[in-house]
Amino acid sequence: MSPFPGEEYHAKGKLLLTGEYFVLDGAMALALPTRLGQHFKVEAGKSGVLTWQSYDVDGTCWFNVTLEIPSLKIVSVETSEPALRLIQVLEQAFLLSKLPLTSLGGCSITTHLDFSRHWGLGSSSTLISFVAHLAQVNPYDLLAKTFGGSGYDLACALAEGPIIYQNQVAQPVAFHPAFADQLYFVYLGKKQNSREGIQRYRALGEKVKASLAEINHLTLDIAACDSLEVFESLILQHELIVSTNLNLTRAQNLYFSDYWGVVKSLGAWGGDFVLVTSDQDTASTKNYFQEKGFEVILSYTEMIL
Repeated sequence: MSPFPGEEYHAKGKLLLTGEYFVLDGAMALALPTRLGQHFKVEAGKSGVLTWQSYDVDGTCWFNVTLEIPSLKIVSVETSEPALRLIQVLEQAFLLSKLPLTSLGGCSITTHLDFSRHWGLGSSSTLISFVAHLAQVNPYDLLAKTFGGSGYDLACALAEGPIIYQNQVAQPVAFHPAFADQLYFVYLGKKQNSREGIQRYRALGEKVKASLAEINHLTLDIAACDSLEVFESLILQHELIVSTNLNLTRAQNLYFSDYWGVVKSLGAWGGDFVLVTSDQDTASTKNYFQEKGFEVILSYTEMIL
């Protein structure tokens, strides 16, 4: 009998406020776990197979697969690409694990996202966190064998609040800015592939490491900041470092050149969420972005723990 039925798990989403890309080389990064995450539930299922169903925030089942256990051969599937990714994760997890793959037989796993799977808040990292928990393995080892990356998103999955992340070590930080009601997250609707962003960064070689110390200082200063004006100055400095090193155009220059506040890209630049500051009221702020066609605007307190 499988040891897992009845297992329930929740992993939080993530946003990377500072240190993007440079965190891969050991820079300090200010990472923010989100209130929105992914829920996982294991129930008893048909003997000898694993069934897996994933639901988006609107209740739509976007992924449904049945796998033969222990071969992980696909018995039935609607979309093959995510099935192949899931098989890779399960295979690597149980290669690292002391548990046999046969323990997944007779399991039915259901997942529910609190956010749209297109938002880039961590549908992959929450999956890695859950499967590592299930297989009783180190999630960073599993990440290295599958998607790659710095692991800050795995640290966010189980964090209780903002963290300073560096080289697989997460330290809680009291980042609860007094000006939180002047911060918003705007969804650009142009989802980025983090793996492609990582490859582009890696291609730059050693020259980017010269900026690590400056990134570290900015991360610590931003985490301790208690003034919106100073915060805006610091995140603008951070934007310019990333933009210059990676030859990327800032989102503010691309889409919001006439905006009164500061717009900061997050994570893999260009497509998911941006952080924006505003010294105007919420209605005026939201109206600005909505008039430009950006409908998803969340306040800091709606998004961040």
